[in-house]
Amino acid sequence: MRHALLIVFAALIALSPARATTDSEQDELRASYEAMQVKNRRLQAIGWTLVRANADLCKDAQLSIGITLVDMAGFAEPEKMQRALGLKGNFALASVSTMEMFKGPQVGQEITAIEGAQINQWPAEERLDWKRLKRAHDAIDAALAARGSVRLTFGDGSEADLPGAKVCPTRFELRSGGKKALADGSRVQFGSQFPGFAYAESEFAAVIAHELAHNLLKHRKWLDANGRKRRNVRATEREADRLMPWLLANAGYDPMAAVRFMERWGPKHSKGIFRARTHEGWDERAEHIEAEAKLVLARRYGGDTVESAMDWSTDFRREIEPLNEPGTGPETASD
Repeated sequence: MRHALLIVFAALIALSPARATTDSEQDELRASYEAMQVKNRRLQAIGWTLVRANADLCKDAQLSIGITLVDMAGFAEPEKMQRALGLKGNFALASVSTMEMFKGPQVGQEITAIEGAQINQWPAEERLDWKRLKRAHDAIDAALAARGSVRLTFGDGSEADLPGAKVCPTRFELRSGGKKALADGSRVQFGSQFPGFAYAESEFAAVIAHELAHNLLKHRKWLDANGRKRRNVRATEREADRLMPWLLANAGYDPMAAVRFMERWGPKHSKGIFRARTHEGWDERAEHIEAEAKLVLARRYGGDTVESAMDWSTDFRREIEPLNEPGTGPETASD
């Protein structure tokens, strides 16, 4: 499984191809794009913090440079978006989460080549094509896996050989529209209308940690093997809830932020008695999270010294029997 930070944009504004784009329409395109990017950069920055801080505990950790690209082919009208953003080519940096690792690349900067491959020459569909962007991120991953760094060429002709950093293997995606968050085993996806974007950073980090926990604990594979009965899905949701404080603590966030997120989100969005039967009530979930957060805090600050990392890879108590494969996560604790 590769680690690529991928952003997928749907059509932001559909303009008529029969006429040229006016200045006001270009302004509107740029504003719509930037509004999405503000959310994307927040998602990527917090996600990067979580996967970096917990990397030593992930058995299948891999390398990443912590950037996202954007490809004009992914928009409804690529040429108009290209003009609105002032690009000569198709690719640019959408987010950079690794400024502690290297200086130079800036958001909005054009990318013309990856490891010498001229990415603007790669074929693409005329509009709404996500495959070429994935190909670009896959090329970055392949270079990192092969030699530990990746060489990017920028629009001005300059180059940078960027070193990879060890991360837990999950990429983060923002999708236009929608209020849901989900994890599919290798990705964490958020709809751009997800309410948590308006929350405090630590609370938003908590829900990102919940989705990340599903991937780290291999829940999708486990459900594929054991069935998606209500009790099975509930067990995986409880585990993801309970791992949130561990992941947050290692990333420097308050473990109790996971409780605050659930108490803020739950009453408005869990649908009360009409909630999905695969999920417990938000108040029950908050109780499970709080108990785990208190355990994390007790372990971190209860002794004479502060532990450098909360080792969920061995200390987290699982409720389900993990799959017998590398990188599945901590062993099931005995009673």
